[in-house]
Amino acid sequence: MPKKPELLAPAGNFEKLKAALLYGADAVYFAGDMFGMRAAAGNFTAEEIFEAVAYTHARGARAYLTVNTMPRTAEYPALRDYLASLRGSGIDALIVSDLGVLETAKELLPEAELHISTQASSVSVADVRAWRALGASRVVLARELTLDEVAAIVRAVPDTEIECFIHGAMCVSYSGRCLLSNFFTGRDSNRGACAQPCRWKYHLVEEKRPGEYFEISEDGGTHIMNSRDMCMIEHIPELIDAGIDSFKIEGRMKSSYYAAVVTNAYRHAIDAAVAGAPLDPLWVEEVNKVSHRPYTTGFYFGDPGQYYHDATYFTDADVAAVVETCDADGNAVLCQRNKFYRGDELELLTTDAAPVKFTVEHMYNSEGEEIDDTRHAMMAIHMRLPRYAERYSIVRKCR
Repeated sequence: MPKKPELLAPAGNFEKLKAALLYGADAVYFAGDMFGMRAAAGNFTAEEIFEAVAYTHARGARAYLTVNTMPRTAEYPALRDYLASLRGSGIDALIVSDLGVLETAKELLPEAELHISTQASSVSVADVRAWRALGASRVVLARELTLDEVAAIVRAVPDTEIECFIHGAMCVSYSGRCLLSNFFTGRDSNRGACAQPCRWKYHLVEEKRPGEYFEISEDGGTHIMNSRDMCMIEHIPELIDAGIDSFKIEGRMKSSYYAAVVTNAYRHAIDAAVAGAPLDPLWVEEVNKVSHRPYTTGFYFGDPGQYYHDATYFTDADVAAVVETCDADGNAVLCQRNKFYRGDELELLTTDAAPVKFTVEHMYNSEGEEIDDTRHAMMAIHMRLPRYAERYSIVRKCR
């Protein structure tokens, strides 16, 4: 039986962390309220980091904290205070990309492992060995490598764990090292504040004809730097054969629904591959039921097919409600997320089985009155589900 890789899921806030763990993550990664590359995510205060780590460990999983910005000299006193405040938290690893941050972390949090962020653009055996010599136990390789190149690095550095992205948004720049946001908006893309100008639609203006806009056409569109999203769910056996230690899902800015559905799909795909079983097509369908751009396999097989003519997102399903309580017979209380009606066909997604379709026959409000629709946001709904579902299971409406 092949080695089972770690499934590492994003946790932009506590709700997303709970969703990722419930649906099968072996580890989660998140940021504090400073020095993380997703400053606009919900993120965690120092006190919440302690709580998040304890919650994660209680469920047998590992917790990694991103400290992967590139701080300026004036920011180091705050960095030192921040890291010192995390002593005793039990955080399993810090994800870093800057040498100064690495050395500061070794001094102030020596008990935490050091993982090198994809922001460091590691693409060679020599690079991985150099990070290992500096104290890193894991390197997150750049997304621009082919699978053959990844496998060669894995074979050459058996003393260092290798982590690779397998799903989520791709960046126009080399492993995220971009300055477009800095130039256009003054928001530093390497200090967590990227405005994502690569997703914008651009036109040309000729210098002697100001105000006249000319389209830049690529496949019928003008989003010349926009990238597709990576999806490797149909290639899990090849990724396992390459010897990768950790499979990473991108998406701390995405919803808790995204964290749940994508983690769930890859959990089943990995377990099937390790057991030598074929991938059930329903798990491929699952990754289409979250908001995403058209998918690509990235650089893994050479030609990335990375660019797309607009920035449109697609999804085959919307969250209708989340389970709050449910008894053995399926009698449940749900918390509404999007409006639905009596007679609608919905789908129940749990952690331990394939999604189950059912039709809404009866539903009631908190006063016990039968209702025809869920007209109020976040309202409590009493209804019968087709089977038992644990808390935070998802009820959705497919398109």
